[in-house]
Amino acid sequence: MSDTQSPDGKKRSLPRGWSDNPFEAPTAHVEDARRPIDDALADEPNQLAAGRGLAWWSEGWHLFREATGLWIGIGFVMLLISVVVGLIPIIGNLGSLLFPVFGAGLMLGCHSLDSGGELHFGHLFAGFQSHCGRLLAVGLLYLLGVIAMVVIVFALGLGGGFAASAVGGGEDAAVLSGLLGGLVGLLLIIPLAMSVWFAPALVALHDLTALEAMKQSFRGCLRNVLPFLIYSLVFLGLAVLATLPVALGWLLLTPVTVCSVYASYRDILTNRS
Repeated sequence: MSDTQSPDGKKRSLPRGWSDNPFEAPTAHVEDARRPIDDALADEPNQLAAGRGLAWWSEGWHLFREATGLWIGIGFVMLLISVVVGLIPIIGNLGSLLFPVFGAGLMLGCHSLDSGGELHFGHLFAGFQSHCGRLLAVGLLYLLGVIAMVVIVFALGLGGGFAASAVGGGEDAAVLSGLLGGLVGLLLIIPLAMSVWFAPALVALHDLTALEAMKQSFRGCLRNVLPFLIYSLVFLGLAVLATLPVALGWLLLTPVTVCSVYASYRDILTNRS
């Protein structure tokens, strides 16, 4: 009751304190507290404990949970694009040119969520709108590295096979030569992967050139070999689980992996607050 009848017949308002309900829930919208983040690039990549490799998955999962449905939709489109591009003759072999472009857009989406903003489906294609040339340069350098690696592995395998035949080594020597070529290929692909792991994020979020981003990415990975070893082992286990239900688990694992990559980038290459 907000009014009362006075002796003279006129209505008078009650004092505000009498009419307010002290038990009424507050109506003001209160934003969830979010820790401030420091986007500045660290002068030197942070060297972390091995356990951080597991923490990246946990942090990636929490980032994924902030927009679960949209992330799954993005993951589905990503897998669909990779399959379609892979089926196109010639162009399919050049798909590595595009992965940094898509990767940069996804890093922008993760950064938006991490900063208190929203994820949009358009983030998947945001790399085509900004820094596209530099991102394509990252993909080109990666592709050239893969081609060089294949040439070296093929030369070792072929040369070893010829040498084994010349000295009468037989099939065992040829097999050994092939294994040697495969080992060399593995040793070459690892540093190549290290150089592009963080490159899309560094180009999109810090305006680095392709070479600068790849160098910084390699340094960051090199200083954190143990965390990445733990991270990779967890990924292998999750990949097996994701493949079991007719590979449907990849609809979940793909975006979670993207979010975990962002978590590792924030942890290693930025000034953490």
